[in-house]
Amino acid sequence: MTLRYEEFRDLHRPGAPLLLPNAWDHASAAAFAAAGFRALGTTSLGVAAAAGLPDGTGAARAETVRLALGLARLDALVSVDIEGGFSDRPEEVADLVAELAEAGVVGVNIEDGRADGTLRDVTHQCEILRAVCDAVSGRLFVNARTDTYWLRGAGEAGRTAARLEAYRRAGADGLFVPGLRDLTVVAELATGFDAPLNVLHAPDGPALAELADAGAGRVSCGSLPFRAALRGAVAAVEAVARGAAAGSDVPSYDEVQALSDHFA
Repeated sequence: MTLRYEEFRDLHRPGAPLLLPNAWDHASAAAFAAAGFRALGTTSLGVAAAAGLPDGTGAARAETVRLALGLARLDALVSVDIEGGFSDRPEEVADLVAELAEAGVVGVNIEDGRADGTLRDVTHQCEILRAVCDAVSGRLFVNARTDTYWLRGAGEAGRTAARLEAYRRAGADGLFVPGLRDLTVVAELATGFDAPLNVLHAPDGPALAELADAGAGRVSCGSLPFRAALRGAVAAVEAVARGAAAGSDVPSYDEVQALSDHFA
């Protein structure tokens, strides 16, 4: 277990970041693994939406845990998005993360954004992170996410740095700022902490190479693959309706069936 954690940790290289695809079910995770991605994450939006539940409210706890325990059987390094921990009680979040670590998961994202659009009190968030890190230190990579840009909009560099500093002191292994696109700020944050900076790729934002040059240690795809899959599914049916060719470049039945071979 420690070796897998160390392998995952070492993939976070500032300047040569880990590109992390995010899965929403077993098939998408196995497809990423089959494509050669050694590490993958989950997307809370994809997991929740696939179950007909809202994202970011804690409603998809059972679905998230069930998927995580299944994905731990893959020959891949799996990090799980657990929203805000599915509880405000540090000991309950720590117990959940310890369960995931025991199953073979190598990382989690824990966010400070709340369902009402506010940020969790930084002291309370640090209590949660400290409990989690104490429970899984050296076994699981704790990625502390702050939603200063995600929920509050741009221009939050100072508040972001203060929160990241607090989360790093609480024991976080990595620091995640979704919504951050300013390469100057990326560079400042990447060099300002002794922990890898994780940013979220956006189709209309900086390219992977630009984020690498700015010092990012990890670039997550987030819900983009899930949203692209929805678009592709609808487009395929619309093509059939128009009488156009559709599906010639999609995986075959047998290829999809074979994805189950990637589970131990």
